[in-house]
Amino acid sequence: MKTAGIIGGSGYIGSYVTKTFLENGFSVKVSATDIKKKKKYNHLNMLAGAENLKICPIDTRDIESVRAFVGGCNIVIHGGTPFQLDVKDPTKDLFEPTIKGTENFLSVINEASSVKNVVIIASVASYNTGYPMPVAERSPDYLYTESDEPYLNEEGHPYAQAKYYADQVVRTFIADHPESDVDIVSVYPVGVMGPALSNRDDSTSMGLQYLFKNKIAPNPFVQMLYDYDMEFAIVDVRDVAEGIFRAATTDGLHGKQYYLSNESWKVSDITRMLNNEQAVEKPRFVYSGKKAEKDLGLAFKTAQISFSDYAAASGV
Repeated sequence: MKTAGIIGGSGYIGSYVTKTFLENGFSVKVSATDIKKKKKYNHLNMLAGAENLKICPIDTRDIESVRAFVGGCNIVIHGGTPFQLDVKDPTKDLFEPTIKGTENFLSVINEASSVKNVVIIASVASYNTGYPMPVAERSPDYLYTESDEPYLNEEGHPYAQAKYYADQVVRTFIADHPESDVDIVSVYPVGVMGPALSNRDDSTSMGLQYLFKNKIAPNPFVQMLYDYDMEFAIVDVRDVAEGIFRAATTDGLHGKQYYLSNESWKVSDITRMLNNEQAVEKPRFVYSGKKAEKDLGLAFKTAQISFSDYAAASGV
């Protein structure tokens, strides 16, 4: 039985990644930043195959902690960077765990003899730190693909900047190790939506769906999304997990990058769909998921399915 280590494997996306690996016969190690906070990962024990699940402590800022977690793994998924929009200390809460954590992870992977496949869960924000706004000076009809140069807006949200710099660390590492024995693949989900596997209340993606459904604006950033009726590229959380699994179990993808993205919808229509109403406008494709469809064989769910399943599962 092969072992998959999933850093961030109890979060919104990570829980589905854990579920997918367990269903496919893997032994799975999931990280916990605080092993005492069982409510953050207890839901994983309800999954099919949970007898092959182990919860392990990790602090990605501590290289020895990362080394202990990675030991014995054949596949490692790195999705353990914080997704926070409201932060008091960006350096401590975002930049250190995201950038330093990525540096430590790659250093350990480079020396781990058992690891053969790695998937880095990046973000659309790694390519466009202004997301969901378009890149400056690009046409509103521009179709973003993996061949674009990443765009940094230094006035953008700290979360997006942290993801950008961490992605640059990965790109540099891959360029410096073209003959690596480890296949390292990066995936870039857009706005991840759909139901959760847990009742955790710290998921930003679940929180955004709640806000959009109920037209709540707790801060100026969300209010801006309503005011400008911003357009969001959407991908189902279950499709993200499947894409990660396929990227991790397909050999020969070293250095590949994949947008995980389907349709783009305006916030007003997202609100309608979350309330089981018909959308007014037609969707566009702003971030292309064609490469993932071709190489990984993905078939993306529609936003209507994601939002309908969210509403049914959350009961709100």
